[in-house]
Amino acid sequence: MDLNLPGPEPQDDSSSSESDSESMSSTSKSDIRMSVDSESDAGFRQKRTRSRSRSLSGDTSPPKRLRHSMSSMESATGDDTTDDPDHTDQQSSDAEDAAPSMSSLVKPRQEMGYTDTKAAKMMAKMGYKAGHGLGKDAQGRVEPIEVSKQRGRRGLGLNMQGLEPARLEWASDKEEIIIEETPEWLENWHLEPFEVSEDFIVEGRKKLIIDDEADFCSKRILQDIMKNKTTFDELDGQELRRAVTRSNPFETIHGGIFLNRAAMKMANMDRAFDFMFTKPKDQGGHDMVDGNSLLYFADVCAGPGGFSEYVLWRHKWKAKGFGFTLRNENDFKLENFYAGPCESFEPHYGVKTGDDDGDGDVFNSKNQDEFRKFVLEGTDGLGVHFMMADGGFSVEGQENIQEILSKQLYLCQFLMALLIVRTGGHFVCKVFDLFTPFSVGLVYLMYRSFSHISIHKPNTSRPANSERYLICKWKRADCDHIRDYMYDLNKRLNQYGGTAAASPKDIVSIVPLDIMKEDKAFFEYVVNSNNKIGRKQIIALVKVITYCRDTSLEELRQGDLRKKCLDYWGVPADARKAPPKMSAEEAFAGILNTPEKGAEVIPPEVIFSSREIELSLINLPEVFDSIYNWHCAVLGNSQKSDNNLTFFLGTGRRNVFYLKNGRWFKLSGNVKLELSAGTLLLGEIVKEIKGERQRQVWIYALHIVDAICLGGNDIRHLHITERAKQCKLFAKAMNKPNRTDVAPIYVKELFELENIFDIYERLKSRIMKNNKKQEIFQLNRDDACFVPEGLIFFNGTQSPWSRHMSKTHKHKYYFHRSTRESKFDHERPPKACKPFGKCYAERAVSWWNIGITSITINDIMDYVSQRSDSAASNQYKYQQT
Repeated sequence: MDLNLPGPEPQDDSSSSESDSESMSSTSKSDIRMSVDSESDAGFRQKRTRSRSRSLSGDTSPPKRLRHSMSSMESATGDDTTDDPDHTDQQSSDAEDAAPSMSSLVKPRQEMGYTDTKAAKMMAKMGYKAGHGLGKDAQGRVEPIEVSKQRGRRGLGLNMQGLEPARLEWASDKEEIIIEETPEWLENWHLEPFEVSEDFIVEGRKKLIIDDEADFCSKRILQDIMKNKTTFDELDGQELRRAVTRSNPFETIHGGIFLNRAAMKMANMDRAFDFMFTKPKDQGGHDMVDGNSLLYFADVCAGPGGFSEYVLWRHKWKAKGFGFTLRNENDFKLENFYAGPCESFEPHYGVKTGDDDGDGDVFNSKNQDEFRKFVLEGTDGLGVHFMMADGGFSVEGQENIQEILSKQLYLCQFLMALLIVRTGGHFVCKVFDLFTPFSVGLVYLMYRSFSHISIHKPNTSRPANSERYLICKWKRADCDHIRDYMYDLNKRLNQYGGTAAASPKDIVSIVPLDIMKEDKAFFEYVVNSNNKIGRKQIIALVKVITYCRDTSLEELRQGDLRKKCLDYWGVPADARKAPPKMSAEEAFAGILNTPEKGAEVIPPEVIFSSREIELSLINLPEVFDSIYNWHCAVLGNSQKSDNNLTFFLGTGRRNVFYLKNGRWFKLSGNVKLELSAGTLLLGEIVKEIKGERQRQVWIYALHIVDAICLGGNDIRHLHITERAKQCKLFAKAMNKPNRTDVAPIYVKELFELENIFDIYERLKSRIMKNNKKQEIFQLNRDDACFVPEGLIFFNGTQSPWSRHMSKTHKHKYYFHRSTRESKFDHERPPKACKPFGKCYAERAVSWWNIGITSITINDIMDYVSQRSDSAASNQYKYQQT
């Protein structure tokens, strides 16, 4: 019974080693991951091959030397050098690194025998002799009829070496099952930046075998992994999938409430690393994101988007995502984001050419530049808080050299992180084996670019495959030269046609082996990581083989482990389901009637029937009892305009409705918006103008004035200035500047009434396309403006509180008329905040250009200047006199 478990220590015989190497290189050993992962975390479906393929590497001559010594080059390419003391020491430790022996993992099952002694005595009296057949002449058969051992679609009598049917017992106590995983960090203790050089680059012939790459792992473990994978080459895919499903203790976790297993992997790693992604902290232990800022993240090579769905589930619209992946069948499936809202996530595909929005090819340097520009523009030039990468592609028939074929993918994903992650930010990326000098060199460059790194295989990653994740924490500020070095490496690989090209030329090493070995902490960490993950993989491979041989074996811990893991990760054990579909009326009623705890229910008639107070010279003193209670904004539509101020209701994606004459209508026509479900806001569609005369252009934009609920986040109880801050965050999250099919969203600037003079200063004249002058209100962005039609006013202070200006200290304060209590602005009592319902019901407006009876901004400024002692007010009074 050969299960390809570690045997005796191999002899150090060159002829034997060459024979083993040749045998291994000429055979395609299927990677378990490629055969059983029905959903691909990187948006690619990958299938296991059942055929053997010859190695493409027929030339084992030393690679060509460019800028490095031959001895260094040979070390970098992994050639055996028995004179190397480090290599000898590593080989001598192989016995310690080996996985548990076969006898400790698998044993023949002991069947319980049964003999009826009474029946045996009766048969003996009738002349029966043990070991003889029945009948007068003992002509009956002695052995019982053998039970058929035919499996699945195997041919009758087919015998697969190493997979012969048997009754076996698996020693589950030899497996390491840990729910509360403890990652192992490697700290970058180097104070000085790592100086890279083009002299590090070693070019040579393309290498398409990995069996001899033992510089960064135990040779024994590497050989055992390859041998055990070989066992599955002739096995039917369905039979293998069933064995993997039955043998993996964590298999039934699946995707849960999410799109796929990738999302659950991110949930697993986020918890294992103390929520460093969804609750990032700086090196001082302080939160990097507070309630008044967005969490920025990027998802690269990660269609259909499971990683992003998890982050959006945690943060809802307060996480702003930037996606980059291949288009078409490998694209993000935003319509399937059931757990997390997708409206704050925007995919990008690189360079646009004509009607083509880009292809999403991460190897293309121009795409990298374009995506970096896109991310920096969307994050105020800072970059994202963290980036996730989950790339992969089909390597059917060449699974054992997946690491070599993925080298440029590793490089480009790492490079993207250095291009777009902000200083102090984080990075997580899926990799497979890390045996070659090129791959380990990339890890070394990331190690020198961040404060800490960790190589971790989470519970949700199937134990029999080679998958693992590189996690990098706190990007350093001094790694731009490493970024540029990696950028040039990718350009050079593209010149060779990429790693998948037929060109024999390749880059085999990017950091000298002696530099990595001299950094003992790094070198030992990588070796120990490869050996540790390798040992677990060997045990898992043997377990799959055992479960293939004995189909009655079951992993009975799956249900219990699923429950415990989900509880620990903080993920509900519910089934995945689409969000409920509801009408606009149902969604509206649900928002109004389910306020935040302690907030007031807003009666529908406030929204449908309440009328604004129209200001006049007569009622001005009555309305503005204290000018410090009031705030105002400039309106861009007249009182009778079709785009007049109204309510907008979002039920998810483009399902946006507006209120007109007491009824909800779906937004259509030239103006299209995307709003997260659970959104109810007050705003207007404004025609924004840029330029003058014939160069003048215009677009329609949504201007938010105030809001009740934003993407399920109820804000009606907050002070009007706090609601405005939340609206600004929401607009920034919803905006998609890369898309021309949706209108931009902005928040109207909210002025305190005593600062109405600032509005007047921004009223300008502009020559329109018809060569006529028009008064416009200048916005503080991109030369944009609009034609003002009036002002709207809101009282933000709840009676009996009132807001005033201290004559002595010139500080604003709140005063309670009954208790005579006073509080400064920064101590504003919660009960002094007028909720949205009352703010809206008591709103006042001043419409311009509607006749001689209308009140002007000058009238309001005259009134304010008499009751304010601010510098702007005094300046205005001086100008009037």
